[in-house]
Amino acid sequence: MAKLDLRKQYKDLYKAGPEPHLLTIPPLLYLCIDGRGDPNRSPDFAAAMQALYALAYGVKFAAKKQNTGHDFTVMALEALWWAEDMNAFSLEKRDEWLWQAVILQPDFITPALLDEVRADTLKRKPELAAALNKTTLSRLDEGLCAQIMHIGPYSTEGPTVAALHAFIDAQGLRKTGKHHEIYLSDARRSEPERLQTIIRQPVESREE
Repeated sequence: MAKLDLRKQYKDLYKAGPEPHLLTIPPLLYLCIDGRGDPNRSPDFAAAMQALYALAYGVKFAAKKQNTGHDFTVMALEALWWAEDMNAFSLEKRDEWLWQAVILQPDFITPALLDEVRADTLKRKPELAAALNKTTLSRLDEGLCAQIMHIGPYSTEGPTVAALHAFIDAQGLRKTGKHHEIYLSDARRSEPERLQTIIRQPVESREE
């Protein structure tokens, strides 16, 4: 059976340019783990990344071994960012951030399969127990969104985010939901100036 490439299947969702555009995101299935605080300083965030990738690859290989023979490409890391008071959400106030790190999954991945992989991973990586046990399989329904590509370090996203928000206002829309980032580049292997990050913001009509 051919390997399923989710990025090709959802190619319109995983491309963006320097100019913002609107698109509608269907409900999608993700591996998810929640946390809070500055990701650059939080040990919980580092543990969450290890747990999320361990489960993502574990689920991939477990699905391939099943009778169905499904195989698929592990997708890029994504993250949703917000604050308890979204009016006060700021790229500078990272200690106040709430976050949810996610990796897109095919629809044939089930909670039972995740639990099976989790149990096996806990035996091999007991030091990640807290993060592994917090990871869930959830469907995210963002609907109408605006998105834009940011190229460069994460610390320089401010003007790109401002351009996205200005576009939303110009379209007669308002922000709803959570600030969503899709990390197309591997920060461990790419120069900061070459990092590609899609920034997505769910929106709705101001009249709703």
